[in-house]
Amino acid sequence: MKSQACTLLAEVRTFRQNHPDVRYVDLIALDIPGHFYGKRYPVEMLEKVAAGSPLKLPQNAVLLGVQGGLFKIGDYCFNDGDPDANRRLVPGTLKPVSWESQPLGQMLITSDGTEAPIEFEPREVLAKVLERLQHKGIHPVVAFELEFYLFDKKLDNGLPQFARDPLSDDPDDQPNLHIERLSRFGEVLDDMAQTATDQGIDITVITAEIGPGQFEINFGHLDDGMRAADWAALFCRSTRGVALKHGYRASFMAKPYLQYPGSGMHVHVSLYDGAGNNLLAAHQQQPLRHAVAGCLELLPHCMPIFSPNHNAFRRLGGAVNAATRASWGFEDRDACVRIPESDPRNLRIEHRLASADANPYLVLAAILVGLEHGLEAKREPIAPLNEDRSSGTDFPLEMLDAVRAMQHQAVLRDKLGAEFVDVYCENKRQDHLAFQQEINAREYRWFL
Repeated sequence: MKSQACTLLAEVRTFRQNHPDVRYVDLIALDIPGHFYGKRYPVEMLEKVAAGSPLKLPQNAVLLGVQGGLFKIGDYCFNDGDPDANRRLVPGTLKPVSWESQPLGQMLITSDGTEAPIEFEPREVLAKVLERLQHKGIHPVVAFELEFYLFDKKLDNGLPQFARDPLSDDPDDQPNLHIERLSRFGEVLDDMAQTATDQGIDITVITAEIGPGQFEINFGHLDDGMRAADWAALFCRSTRGVALKHGYRASFMAKPYLQYPGSGMHVHVSLYDGAGNNLLAAHQQQPLRHAVAGCLELLPHCMPIFSPNHNAFRRLGGAVNAATRASWGFEDRDACVRIPESDPRNLRIEHRLASADANPYLVLAAILVGLEHGLEAKREPIAPLNEDRSSGTDFPLEMLDAVRAMQHQAVLRDKLGAEFVDVYCENKRQDHLAFQQEINAREYRWFL
């Protein structure tokens, strides 16, 4: 602990030397719905925290609903006195914030690694999964890909307006993979990529997607799964900030337009042993088949994680590469679990089901638990789509059904933690019910 404090203190002091105009630093963490919460600290106080002073925030901040409200979940929130819980600074994450009007810094905080971690904190859930895999000699390599839309900064009666292409007002005049679209939005995209790079994120490929103002940005492969999830979370924050600076809104909403493709979170995962051998490629790729079978078996029970809100379920079964059944295939983008073509060293799965607004820590944790379960159970998967286009197993397509499927699943309760599963399911149930408590204009049109 003393060496970590010295490292953190050196990081803060170096930051202050390099950024003398920064007076405040946002200390941030991701809650269950995938929103950042935290506090803005004077940089002088941050140095004291780095030196060992306690850092405490309300435990129940992790339980906030999508709209920021608290739900009664067991004894949490209303019968526990709203206690504080210790957090720690995450080394290597103190970076400048360039998209705000005043000079700021930001740094990740977490309860994992403290004396009493919060069992339902998303980062802690992933930390336990990664630690267990490490003890088993399994080392994941992970890369995220995130799709998002650019909208006009101003809403039209509360509805989004597509980002105006400098050369066209026609939303359909934006073909998939059209390289000139990257140039037309080059200023904001370049700023997004550079800002992410400044945050320590390895940005690789940028793609113009099918939807109007829709893009995808890929990250480099990492042998640190936690850091890969950190990158995905931080990228969402910086991208939204940069977009506003350029007069746009950036949104990772799963399905903003019914007539256009939704936005997904694609996660590439390969597994290696301590000697660097690809575990999925051994024995004529039999472990790959077992891992796929485990993912598909648990997938129907993980839907509240992969589709975390009402809108995310709208994305499923859409016009482009969004399945409505648990399936897999080689080089098949219609599959939930795709096996990209690669050499044995880089053999991996690409999990394509999660929506772009899902919590990256929980998505990765669920995927890794599926792989782990498959390697242990050693079952054969269903036929790939390459052999049978109708192959697949059903999964819930509505939130309350999905919560029921998740809450009592024994493997998830064991490997993600029973307390987390109970808290998460109740959070999603309450969010869904709260969403229903509003009469919209369509109801009046239909039933008045």
